[in-house]
Amino acid sequence: MPSQKSSATIAARAPQRERGRARVAALLGAATAVFADKGYDAATMTEIAARAGASIGSLYQFFPTKELIAEALHAANADALVALLEALAPRLAGKPAEALADILFGEFSGFLAEHPAFVALADRRSIDPKRKKATRQKLRGEIVKLLAAAKPPVPRPRAQALAIVILHLLRVAVAIEGEADLEGRAAVLDEIRLMLGHHLSGR
Repeated sequence: MPSQKSSATIAARAPQRERGRARVAALLGAATAVFADKGYDAATMTEIAARAGASIGSLYQFFPTKELIAEALHAANADALVALLEALAPRLAGKPAEALADILFGEFSGFLAEHPAFVALADRRSIDPKRKKATRQKLRGEIVKLLAAAKPPVPRPRAQALAIVILHLLRVAVAIEGEADLEGRAAVLDEIRLMLGHHLSGR
């Protein structure tokens, strides 16, 4: 009986030439748009290929499954978010902890605008739990560093707890942003930001 290749052994193909890298970039850009518009479950490989102006065969050549292209995008988005947090360190060093609320919420809004598929891909059911946990821990670690660099520094045990709270509040803010017909959305988001700021200030 011929052996079949299991899904666990299927992997995305890295392009070796400039033309291939440009094609992959176009495919990833198209996938971002489709995932952002349709969500992960409703998106199809056919739509992604069409949006990129590529053949379905070209898409499968580099990304044999929808999950592989989603994973590639999610990994890139997660790396970008970690980089954003790392870049905040010079701006927050020596400032009171409550400054983190205003700066982080503002930067995160910009991040979501630049990475519109982030939420759809982060919440997909097929995500690898180990990778999800590793990403979550990395993001928490960066927030802990920011809180530790505040003036006065937030003690590490409290900073670790606050990092979890902050990430969950950002998820709440994302959910509110997604309610297109919600009246007073901006005011609600301001309340979340102010609530976090007051909590971090100890008031």
